[in-house]
Amino acid sequence: MPAAEPRTDSAFAVEDRLYAALALVRVVVTLNMVGLNAYRRDNFDHPTVGLAIVVALAVWTGLAIWLYHDRARRTPALLLADLAIVLAAMAVTPWVKSTEFNATIPGFWVMGALLAWAIHWHWRGGLVAAVLIAASDLLPRSEVDQGNYGNVFLILIGGPIVGFMCASLQRMARERDAAERAAAAAEERTRLARAVHDGVLQVLAMTQRRGAAAGGEWAELGRLAGEQERSLRSLIRQQDTVPAAAGGRVDLAGALEAMATAHPVRVEVATPGGAVLVDAHVVSETVAAVRACLDNVAAHAGDGASAWVLAQAGRDEITVSVRDDGPGIDPGRLGQAAAEGRLGVVSSITGRIEELGGTATVQSGSWGTEWELTVPLA
Repeated sequence: MPAAEPRTDSAFAVEDRLYAALALVRVVVTLNMVGLNAYRRDNFDHPTVGLAIVVALAVWTGLAIWLYHDRARRTPALLLADLAIVLAAMAVTPWVKSTEFNATIPGFWVMGALLAWAIHWHWRGGLVAAVLIAASDLLPRSEVDQGNYGNVFLILIGGPIVGFMCASLQRMARERDAAERAAAAAEERTRLARAVHDGVLQVLAMTQRRGAAAGGEWAELGRLAGEQERSLRSLIRQQDTVPAAAGGRVDLAGALEAMATAHPVRVEVATPGGAVLVDAHVVSETVAAVRACLDNVAAHAGDGASAWVLAQAGRDEITVSVRDDGPGIDPGRLGQAAAEGRLGVVSSITGRIEELGGTATVQSGSWGTEWELTVPLA
């Protein structure tokens, strides 16, 4: 028995529609079965038994439509009974007609059970049912002609294909629901961000200004309010970025935004308005280089130093500038450190960017230090 795949509400909704369509197919193939057997009534060695079988199959059609209509009744036992009736009707055909029979009693009526298995158990169910039906059709025959081969071939490829399509429809429904939930969550986050921006951020900004004007202990309170305002603005900004995308691509802008609250240095981050999707390795190496720049600020610029990270996306590359207001780097200091074998800057910043095919340049003076990291987007 093939194992049933997990189903969600959307998958059950797709399954309901498929079984509703199958009900119409059952009616059509049942009318076809009754008509053909009535037309071929002279081919029966036991016409009374043949008539009873045709009536029983027609009754089962109505019962099956009713049973499959309710999800709670679509159990493996129902599917097994449905297929067992098909196989039994095919098995008694040589006795009811003759050993030289041409067409089985159910004929195309077997499609009802075949498609039911394909809907419920997808391509595996369609394949299992198709193999059993094909074997029941071919084994009693003394000779297989081109028509019989064609019918069996269509059954063997039709069952798995219908099952595969059913699985695809259910998977698409689940993906649609997930996308709708993500869109609803993003809309709610945006609404909350607006509410926070209109309320909390304005209060923090006012507290910062009033505290700085009052001086004393109020100045310290204003400074803390300013830090919280910057952190909160960064978190709100991250709501509009895409953390990850399909195919291993990651939002570089969002990763840089996260550094505003993840680093001990006071950092202000400005990124493009939308997501900048690049390879995950490029994001990790670029963020590591920026973090190394900020680590140098923490180590050499003093406790009161601040840093600014600015990302600008072009058509083929993105440029990340990391600037601080520290005392700067003494002229020739980086070259001297490299000559002495201390390759921290060379390996952690320049080396990373150059391995990505980009460039890393630094400018420094009494105003501070600025790194410019240029990374190809491709």
